[in-house]
Amino acid sequence: MSENESFKALVAERAAAKAAKPAAKSSTPVLRPRDAATLIIIDSDGPAPRILLGKRRDDLKFMPGKYVFPGGRLDADDKIMTAARELRQSEAEKLLLDMKGHPSPARARGLAMTAVRETFEEAGIIIGATAADAPAEIAPPSENPSLESPAAKTWRQFRAYGFAPNLAPLTFLARAITPPGRPRRFDTRFFCVEASAITKSTDHNDGELSGLVWMTLTESRELDLPPITRVILEDLAERISKRTLDDPSVPIPYYFNRHGTFRREMLHLAARSA
Repeated sequence: MSENESFKALVAERAAAKAAKPAAKSSTPVLRPRDAATLIIIDSDGPAPRILLGKRRDDLKFMPGKYVFPGGRLDADDKIMTAARELRQSEAEKLLLDMKGHPSPARARGLAMTAVRETFEEAGIIIGATAADAPAEIAPPSENPSLESPAAKTWRQFRAYGFAPNLAPLTFLARAITPPGRPRRFDTRFFCVEASAITKSTDHNDGELSGLVWMTLTESRELDLPPITRVILEDLAERISKRTLDDPSVPIPYYFNRHGTFRREMLHLAARSA
């Protein structure tokens, strides 16, 4: 993949800020990033591709008021949810590259599930397929339904529409870890999917995102976006222009901080056999 101009601008911006105000030593422990996933839905009908974004509530602690893709953190229930169709092997293998902690196929699959669940939770959109012979794996506790996790409840609501999640059309696009010093830190995997994979649009919305909008990539750059979102949009634009969204051999851009420097590395499937 080519150089990402948004990434270079962000590196320069952070380096200038660091030079102007060197970070003071803090006694606050560095937060460990939590697994998270987000989904970029691409509507390719029309003269230019459009993507779905929503504005985060102003009272949220993490990225208040910013326009983002639907997404959130991995939940244990995401790892065991039944799928109508599973994630492609190439995408599952790429998710395992440089996975921190205890890498596992279940965790990789769970990240794709998280992207699908959060898209339903925040935008009411179902990426699924009919699976009458695949019963829901998650049910509320029989003795105390109040103990049901929020993710399990969302999956029950998803399944109530008659669909099971469809992971097959998801493409793993990029990965980014929130820098130290933020109130929340996530190790986020960015997935993308064509809007043609939408099975149903519902009025379900947990209120975290408002003002859901479909915009072209050019229009979206005028919104109040987190810096990393601008970087990811440039990666997406390149994949779209080169028509490589379905090419499993394309490496994954990986953004993270090391020794105070914002870095971009490429994750290649070949790295697993090295």
